[in-house]
Formats: sequence, structure tokens, C-alpha cells
Amino acid sequence: MTGLADQAWFRDPALGQVLALLNADGGEGRVVGGAVRNSLMGLPVSDIDIATTLTPEIVMERAAAAGVKAVPTGMQHGTVTLVIDGKPFEVTTLRTDVETDGRRAKVAFSTDWKADAERRDLTINALYADAEGEVMDLVGGLADIETRNIRFIGDPATRIAEDHLRILRFFRFFAYYGSGRPDAEGLKACSAARSKLKALSAERVWSELRKLLSADDPGRALLWMRQVAVLTEILPETERWGIDAIPSLVATEKALGWAPDPLLRLAAIVPPDAARLEALAARLRLSNAEAATLNAWAMAAPVNDEISSAAFERLLYRNGTDGITTRLKLALAVARGKAEGDLSEMARTARLIKLLQLAVNWKKPAFPVNGGDVISAGIASGPRVGELLAALENQWVEENFASDRAALLARLQERVQ
Repeated sequence: MTGLADQAWFRDPALGQVLALLNADGGEGRVVGGAVRNSLMGLPVSDIDIATTLTPEIVMERAAAAGVKAVPTGMQHGTVTLVIDGKPFEVTTLRTDVETDGRRAKVAFSTDWKADAERRDLTINALYADAEGEVMDLVGGLADIETRNIRFIGDPATRIAEDHLRILRFFRFFAYYGSGRPDAEGLKACSAARSKLKALSAERVWSELRKLLSADDPGRALLWMRQVAVLTEILPETERWGIDAIPSLVATEKALGWAPDPLLRLAAIVPPDAARLEALAARLRLSNAEAATLNAWAMAAPVNDEISSAAFERLLYRNGTDGITTRLKLALAVARGKAEGDLSEMARTARLIKLLQLAVNWKKPAFPVNGGDVISAGIASGPRVGELLAALENQWVEENFASDRAALLARLQERVQ
């Protein structure tokens, strides 16, 4: 039998205490989902979720009797979070679906482990481990973990009809855990139901897409999403732009030690068109910060990689670093993708790396003169103050910030006489 008893996370006394609390007096609790899946795949385990035959009310009662902190995080869905030694354990009662509409489900509590497993989405997410660490597989998940096959439980169309977000989850889990070609029946069902994604909230769609784009290498998943027209369903902006930049971007990230950045990867597959990106941000309900990042990239001035350092610093001062940094990273990824055997692209890569380092480390100098100085020089409040200040600042920038406050004030006096 497959077991997890030798895993360090499974031997944690806090987890043992939770399982002992749930397994007393005829109850049963088992670790489920990601912790089991990741352990079997040799991947790090973070969150530990537990399924139980006990109702949430009984879980709360047992926790109170044992002096364990219990938070009713989702009682109507059967979920209670137990906290021991500062570690949260999400405990959810076994469930069956009473009614589904593709967006949300009404559930009934159960004591049937097989029914609970069969209502989940993918086989690799429906494995349980008991208090001894023995793994229970009721849907063929162990075989799929061995082959890294991402497969829906039972009929793919039925699973998707229960929750349309499972279309995106299929590709997200393929990006993180899959190998080879995605399951053919799953692909077919995702393609057939892709129009149903419009019925989901924008927040759920973007949350899932952001997770997918955060995978170490989302390239193959994006390729298959494009193949079955799921990508253009949620990102029509990619239809004429494509995803060809992703492989070289991922390779550049790994070579230069960049952390996976979902917004940078999104920028790589959509056009730098401010109006279209504004519409995209509104449609997917991106946060203000996310929308601003994309807008800064779209509005950033193009960078000639042969620009001098002095001219580049002036560009950074006038345009900010965020959008230009994104442009440089994407240009660098393209150049590195072409560089092998191409001396001109190799030289361009070196220049882009230098500019990127300048941008990342650049600190915007503070203009040492303000409007109060202009007024003190004898100019009455009004538009003339701003005009003089702007002219003075522009000259200071063109001289690459060389003049100090005293020199600028002297120059101001010359302008107002």
C-alpha cells in the first residue's frame, strides 16, 4: 500500500492532534487533496486540508472540549478551520451535490467517502490519507499521479457542467502537474463547454488564470488552451497576438533568476494597446495595481537598446521605471530566444541586460526647486509659476541632473529678471 507516514509534514504533532480529535468516538478524519497529491509527487506541501465524517457543529464542539481554537470559516459548506500552534487546518465534512448550476453548488453532508471523492474535479485531487498515512484511492488518482495525467473524475462533461471553472482548473493543474498531452476527453469537454466561462464571475476567472500564469512553465497549458479555443474565450486579445513569446520568456526567467510573474507573462501574450488593456482590466476585474502595471507598460516610451546611459536616465525620469522595465524584460526574452548563433542578437541581449540593470537599480533624483522658490523669486501665484518651474526642471534633466539647488536658484533669478 502507498503510505505517507514517513513524511515530515505528516508527523507534525499538530496534525496528529487534529486527526485524533476527529477520529475519536466513531468519527473519522483524513487528509485530502493537495497535501496528499504533492507528497506523492515529491513536491512541497503547504496547506493541509482534512475531510471528515463529522458535521461542522460536532467538529466545533469537539474542538471546544479539547481547548482547540475553531473558526467557522464556512459552516454552510461544512468547513471549520482548526488552529493548533498557529497552524490552520481546514476541516470539511464529506459532501454530496444536491444541485449545481455551473457556478455554485448546494450540498448535503455525508459519511460516504466514495461519494465525496466522486464530486471532486480531478483524480489527482481526490486522494485521502488516514491517520496512519495510508492513502485511499477511490477514483484512479494514484495511476494518474504516476503518469502525471490530468484527468477529470468520471465523465468530463458532467464535472464541467457542475462548475464551469473546472475548464480553467484542468489547464492550470496541467501547467503545474501534467506531462505529455492533456487527457483527450478532458480537452474535448473543455472545448465544447468553453462558452460557459462567460457565466462565471470575472474574479473567479482572473484568479484561476493568474494561478495558471504563475506556474513555473505555463507554456504547454497555454498552447493547448489556444488549440481548443479556450484561451481566446477568456483572452480574445491573444487571438491575433499569440503566445509564441512564452517559451523564451520562461527560459529567460530561469536563466536570470526572475520569479514567475503572471502580469509579465500576460503582457507577453497581449498587444501593448492601452485602450484594449483598459477594457481587459475592466472585464477581468483586475486590481487597480494590476491594471496600472499593464497601462504603464502600454504607455511606456519605446527603448532603443543602443541608447546612451545618460539619455536612458532622462527617459526613466520622464516616464518612470515600471513600464520601461516590463518592455525591457520582454525585449530581452525575445532577443535571447534569437541569440543562439546570431552575433547581432547576442550583442543586443547584452545591451538590454545592461539597460535593465540600470532601470532596476535607478533611483529618481529629487528636483531641488519647488513652486515656493519661484514665488520667493518674485513671481505671483498662477500659471507662470508652473511654466518657469517646468522649464527649469526640463533644463536640469537635459543636463542629467548635474546642477545643485544653488545653481538652479541662480538660474531662476536670471529667468525672472
